[in-house]
Amino acid sequence: MPGGARISFNSVDSSLSSLKNCQSYINTGMDIATHVAFDLVESFNDVEDVNSMEKVMLEYAAMDRELNHYMKATEETVNQIKREKPENIPNLKNLVKEKFTALENKNSDSDLQKNEKYMYFKDQLKEMRKQFCYPSDNDNEAIEQIDEDIAVTQSQMNFICPITQMEMQKPVRNKVCGHTYEEDAILKIIQTRKQQKKEVRCPKIGCSHTKVKESDLVPDEALKRAIDSQKKQSWSTLEKSAGYAPATKKICY
Repeated sequence: MPGGARISFNSVDSSLSSLKNCQSYINTGMDIATHVAFDLVESFNDVEDVNSMEKVMLEYAAMDRELNHYMKATEETVNQIKREKPENIPNLKNLVKEKFTALENKNSDSDLQKNEKYMYFKDQLKEMRKQFCYPSDNDNEAIEQIDEDIAVTQSQMNFICPITQMEMQKPVRNKVCGHTYEEDAILKIIQTRKQQKKEVRCPKIGCSHTKVKESDLVPDEALKRAIDSQKKQSWSTLEKSAGYAPATKKICY
């Protein structure tokens, strides 16, 4: 502003940068809570212990929402002030508080359930319970009656990448169609087709999804744990037959 007062927003920018660092800590906390929940399911812990992790995830989601609102309020305030003449500039602190309060007043419980990491947590937790036959009063007997030959056949179907036709090491799931692939294999296809300026069709036979994108891929932690558990189970079965160790718990497919 020639001939007028210049306002420096360096301190504001520095504060926003610090808040974004705090957000990364929240994301890390959510990742840890997710993996703890998976560990609890895999080791057949009490349902209340698993559910407590969901409460932790919602608390983190609430913190993330509040932080996002505060950063948005601050950024909007700075942009507004930059457009004002020096003599018309309002109180920065009061304006941020006003905008922040307006955003917070629109809060609802459904907001938290739309948090990306919470949605991933719920989806993968559901898959974990499927893969590891999370026990209930009604299904214990059914679990014990699973035919071993059928289980092996199903594991081959579930664990094999549709691209490499080999057992997956780092499975990723497509959020759009729900199919899984070996991470390196699908990323290589996406990159190659991108260079050719062509779309990527889901490699799973019968799938009609024709626009597979890297941004739609998420790690399938539940499937990876099931694959690892199957390997351990197979090894333990060999050890048991040789008189070395007892077999591990059976997982479902």
